[in-house]
Amino acid sequence: MTSPHWPLAGLRLRTPRLELRWPSLRDLDELATLAAEGVHDPAIQPFAVAWTDAPPADRARGLLQFHWGKWASWQPADWSLNLVTAVDGVIAGTQGMEARDFAVTREVTTGSWLGLGHQGRGIGTEMRAAVLQLAFAGLGAEYAVSAAHADNLASLAVSRKLGYAEDGIERYVVRRQAVRGIRLRLGRAAWQAHRSVPVEITGLEPCLPSFGLTS
Repeated sequence: MTSPHWPLAGLRLRTPRLELRWPSLRDLDELATLAAEGVHDPAIQPFAVAWTDAPPADRARGLLQFHWGKWASWQPADWSLNLVTAVDGVIAGTQGMEARDFAVTREVTTGSWLGLGHQGRGIGTEMRAAVLQLAFAGLGAEYAVSAAHADNLASLAVSRKLGYAEDGIERYVVRRQAVRGIRLRLGRAAWQAHRSVPVEITGLEPCLPSFGLTS
C-alpha cells in the first residue's frame, strides 16, 4: 500500500528474516487477533500501561483504536511510528518508535511486543535492530531510549545485547502496586559498535518531512 499523500505507507525495513512495515487494515486485523490470543503470562503485567488486562475482544478493539489514533494525531514535531513485524508473511508483533521535536533532540523512544507463539526466537532483537537502523542511519538520531520493568529479563537482555546502558530508574503503578522500571539509553557510538543485523530500508526519502526533517 502506497499513497502520494501519505508516504509512510511505503516505508519498509527488511532484515534476513523480517519485514517491518506501515500496517494495512488486514495487518491490523491480524495484529488485533494476536493481541486477543495473548501477549504474556496473565499472572504478570510487563507493560506500564496495563492494556493487556482487558478482555480479549476489548483488547483487540483497543489495539485498532490505538493505531488509528496515532495515525490521526501524527505531526512532524510529535510522531509515533508503529510498524507491524511480518515473519514469512505472517504478522508476529509490532515495533514502535516515537519522538517529540526530533529535529532538535535527535532522540527516539522504542517499544514493542510479540504474540506468544513468536517469542523466544530472537525476533524481538531483530526487529529492534531494524528500527534502530532507521533511527540512527536513516533519520540521524543521536540517542534511542527504552524502559522495562526490573523483572522483565527478556526485554532487558535485548537492550543490553544491542548496546544500551542503564540510565536510571522509574516508578510505575501497575495493578495498584508500585513497580520499579529501568531506563536504558543507546548512543550513536554504542549502536555502531553493536550492530550485527543487516537492515535494508526502502521508501524513506519521501517520508523525511513527516519526521520533521528535510531530504
